Amino acid sequence: MSAYWVIPVAIGVAILLLGIGLIIWGVKEGSNYYDSLINGFDLREFFSRWPPRPEAGALITGGWIAIAVGIIIGAVGGLIFWLNK
Repeated sequence: MSAYWVIPVAIGVAILLLGIGLIIWGVKEGSNYYDSLINGFDLREFFSRWPPRPEAGALITGGWIAIAVGIIIGAVGGLIFWLNK
C-alpha cells in the first residue's frame, strides 16, 4: 500500500489551518481598527493610515480562499487514498 496520499492531505490540512488563522487575524485586525476609531483619541490614524495595518477584508478573503484550496487538496489526497485501497 503506497503512502502517496499523506502529502496532499498534510498540505491540505496545513493550508486549511492557515486559512482559519487568516480569518481570525482579519476579524481581530478589523475590530481593532474600528475600535480605535470609535475611541476617537486620534483620527490622524484614519486619515494618514499610519501605523500601516493589513486590510482586514483582504485577510478574510485570503483566508476563505486558503480554506477552499486546502479542502480541495485534502480531497485529492483522500481520493488518492481511496483509489489505492
